[in-house]
Amino acid sequence: MYVAMDAITVDLEFTPNPNSLKYVTSVTLLDKGVLSYAKSEDAEGKSNLALDLFALDGVAGVMIGKNFVTVTLASQDRLTQVNDAIIGTIKNFLKAGKPVAEAAAFATAPTSSASTDVEKKIVEILDRDIRPAVAMDGGDITFDRYQDGIVFLHMKGACAGCPSSTLTLKMGIENRLREAIPEIIEVVSV
Repeated sequence: MYVAMDAITVDLEFTPNPNSLKYVTSVTLLDKGVLSYAKSEDAEGKSNLALDLFALDGVAGVMIGKNFVTVTLASQDRLTQVNDAIIGTIKNFLKAGKPVAEAAAFATAPTSSASTDVEKKIVEILDRDIRPAVAMDGGDITFDRYQDGIVFLHMKGACAGCPSSTLTLKMGIENRLREAIPEIIEVVSV
């Protein structure tokens, strides 16, 4: 598939995490789900777009969503130069028509381990109410487990390492889940 370069737009959006930048694309990258990589080795055989971005100096994390890519930088020192390189890399990749992700990316993508009614309700609230909101800021939050009243969640993309993620976790997510499921004592990040 060939996409004309002028038909592709890649727009920068700042996130609450000063080390993460969100790049919104005019084309769909993934039909469903989110792919998140903390290092280049994690993306091997799964996402050539992520590998191309990791090849840029200073890229420390890549998360790919439906129509955006969140890039986490090791440092903001060269933000302007890295920003231009990231936009160029995404545009050139999409223009070439290569697949953003290989089948292996989805074969190893974590699936929900929700099995009890409480866990299913937690996942339902996360998917319906919370994940769309954090995706707007270039992040993602997924369920890990529920044990002894404690909900364990994975923070990804702009949410991982964000200075305001603790506030989001405690004041937003924990309050929302406790409102719906009173037996929840606490929500923590793993």
